Amino acid sequence: MYEAVHAHPDGRSTASRFARTAERYGYDGVVVRADDADPHYDRLREACAVDVVDAAEIVAPDPQRASGAVGNARTKHTVVIVSGGTNALNRFAVEQARVDVLARPFEGAVAATSADENDNRGDGEVNHVLAKAASENDVRIEVNLGPALRTRGGHRVRHLSKLRQLKRLLDHYDAPYVVSVNPTSHLQLRAPRELAAVGDEIGLGDEWIREGLDEWGRLVAQNRERRSESFIAPGVERGRYEEDD
Repeated sequence: MYEAVHAHPDGRSTASRFARTAERYGYDGVVVRADDADPHYDRLREACAVDVVDAAEIVAPDPQRASGAVGNARTKHTVVIVSGGTNALNRFAVEQARVDVLARPFEGAVAATSADENDNRGDGEVNHVLAKAASENDVRIEVNLGPALRTRGGHRVRHLSKLRQLKRLLDHYDAPYVVSVNPTSHLQLRAPRELAAVGDEIGLGDEWIREGLDEWGRLVAQNRERRSESFIAPGVERGRYEEDD
């Protein structure tokens, strides 16, 4: 199971601190969604017993500016994530096969503190059209458990209602999804068993949450295979006697 983290400078903890904490909590790896983090991934993998994955999270005000950033990130990073939060950005992300994950479709850009999260109200929605497009384009929709853990009152209640509705849509269209708490600090990390328990408590199901944490790892393995020199097409790889034209 993997968690996708916001490392310094986008977050308050370094990639190294996240990796060591994730190792202690029983994760197999962390996806570092910070284009400028530069955490020396190979060195970190050797120092820790967890995988450390390079990712880019695109935060843009509109689809036009997001499009150029996605194209640039796709050639450089193992995982490409688009921050949603508006209907236009959500639709853009799920219609792009170049995008791996639509993050925070309801909230938008990640909040720096739990206090900020109570005021972080995006107007984005996920409907049947978007869920179907995500399924067709193999774009994972992120199930953000952060507000379930770090907000209170009416904001938390509304978020939980949206998560339950999202689960029904994802299940109906068999759309791929990932689960994250969107931690900006290693102190916000939670062990997989804790998140599974939360999922069970709020009506999403413990196994469903575990599947979403596992999906990060499957995505990473798939993209690394596609970026390898031996990859030609899904199910087809260049063998020892295969030569380029």
